[in-house]
Amino acid sequence: MTPIVQAWFDTATNTVSYLVHDPATRESAIIDPVLDFTANNARISTTSADAILAAVAEQGLTVRWLLETHAHADHLSAAHHLREQTGAPIVIGRHITDVQAIFAPLFEADDVVPDGRQFDRLVEDGDSLPLGDMHIAVMHTPGHTPACVTYVIGDAAFVGDTMFMPDYGTARADFPGGSAETLYRSTRRILALPDQTRIFVGHDYLPAGRSAYRWQTSVADQRAGNIHVHDGASEAEFVALRNARDATLLAPQLILPALQVNIRAGALPPPSPGGQTFLHLPVNTI
Repeated sequence: MTPIVQAWFDTATNTVSYLVHDPATRESAIIDPVLDFTANNARISTTSADAILAAVAEQGLTVRWLLETHAHADHLSAAHHLREQTGAPIVIGRHITDVQAIFAPLFEADDVVPDGRQFDRLVEDGDSLPLGDMHIAVMHTPGHTPACVTYVIGDAAFVGDTMFMPDYGTARADFPGGSAETLYRSTRRILALPDQTRIFVGHDYLPAGRSAYRWQTSVADQRAGNIHVHDGASEAEFVALRNARDATLLAPQLILPALQVNIRAGALPPPSPGGQTFLHLPVNTI
């Protein structure tokens, strides 16, 4: 079956958010929504998320699920806002608890009990969620983070940060709980899907020689041309390449504000006794 997929590209964070729906019943899911955050003045808005809601209303869709592929380190999630607007539950991989256990102490986030209760449904490999006459199959695809999952809906796979467009390769694997070896094995699971499966990536960046952003590819194209994990690339070769590449990368610009919001399912920290909301920036920790 073929779901209808619409994409929104956030130029500030190079993030792609998706609205996917079953054409027969018009039930939909929103995947990896972005909460707009301006770092220089700590201003938050819901403009990007509200654009998706406008499309939902215009097309007469019902939002059944809010799907997070992982706890993002490069943008704040708008899942909490969308849950307030739609009543749809927030879904994330069960191993979000590992991520919470790592990062809640860093931010002294005493309100974050690392059991995933901030989310509505924790899923694991092999789980299935209904979407109208279709279903959402869950694949646990860790490596970038312990909690990464891929959602397969009909002929479409939403891979988050596990892999990018073929000419850009794969995600970094040097975050706490990440592993290049594990990431390689996760990519092979995704590339074992049927060749015609459409792959929708979580980010796009412009490598040398390309001037237009893209976010849709296929299993066949990835197997033939992904610069990191094409057919014939061994695990040892990939691990050496990935680790060498990761050693040159700076931390994402929004990692500190993003993670403390995203381990809370997109909610801001509770207000201080004076009524002000603060995002903490621990010094010399990243």
